[in-house]
Amino acid sequence: MSGSKNVTTHVLEPRIMIARLSFILAGSFCASLAADDAPFQNDFQKDEPGKSVPGFQVVAGDFKAAAEGEQRFLELPGAPLDTFSVLFGPALPEAAASARFFGTKSGRKFPTFALGLNGGGGFRLQVSPAKGALEIIRGDLSKTAVPFEWRSGAWTFLKIQVRKSGEKWSVEGKAWQEGSAEPGEWTIRFEDTSAPPSGRASLWGSPFSGTPIRFDDLSVQAQAH
Repeated sequence: MSGSKNVTTHVLEPRIMIARLSFILAGSFCASLAADDAPFQNDFQKDEPGKSVPGFQVVAGDFKAAAEGEQRFLELPGAPLDTFSVLFGPALPEAAASARFFGTKSGRKFPTFALGLNGGGGFRLQVSPAKGALEIIRGDLSKTAVPFEWRSGAWTFLKIQVRKSGEKWSVEGKAWQEGSAEPGEWTIRFEDTSAPPSGRASLWGSPFSGTPIRFDDLSVQAQAH
C-alpha cells in the first residue's frame, strides 16, 4: 500500500506543477494583453525642457521637450525648412490617436503638420494651411482632402483612427481649432484595400514659415472591434 501511495504521489505532483505553471503563464499573458490595451498618453509635464523625450523615436528633426511658463510640450524648431517626424506609443495595426498642434504663419508662408498611425509608411491626418485643406495621406501620397480653415497662433486638435471594415481598411479623421467644440462626426474618410503595417503613431512637422511647431496631449489606444 505504501508503494502505491508513493507512485500516486509522484504521478500527481508533476500535474500539479504543470497546472500551476499554466495558471501563472495565463496570468502573465492576460497582464500583457491588459498592458498592450492600455492607452498611451503624454502631456510632457514630466519631461525636462531642452531634452529628448524618452521612448520617442526621432526619424528626422530636432524634437525636444520645451516649456513656456507652466505649459510644457514637444517642440520642433523653425529651421531647417524640411519635413520631419517622430514615432511614439505602441505599434498597433488598428488604433486611434489624438494630439494638438501649434504653429504660426509668416507672411504668406505656412507650416504643415500631421498626426499618423502605422509607422512612417502608414496613414496620417495632415493640416495643409497653404492649401486650406485637411488631408489623409498614405506614405507620401495624398488620398483625399476636405476644406479646412486653419488659424495661426491657435492650437489645432487632430484625431485619427484606422480600423478594418470587412475586406477594407477604414481611415477617419477630424480637426478643430482651440475654442471650438469637437465635431460630432468624422470630417474626412478614406478606404483602402491594402492593409497598413503594424507601426507606431507619428507626429509630422514642416516648419515652412520658419517658426517652431509645438505638439501636446498625445494619446494612442488600440481600436476595439
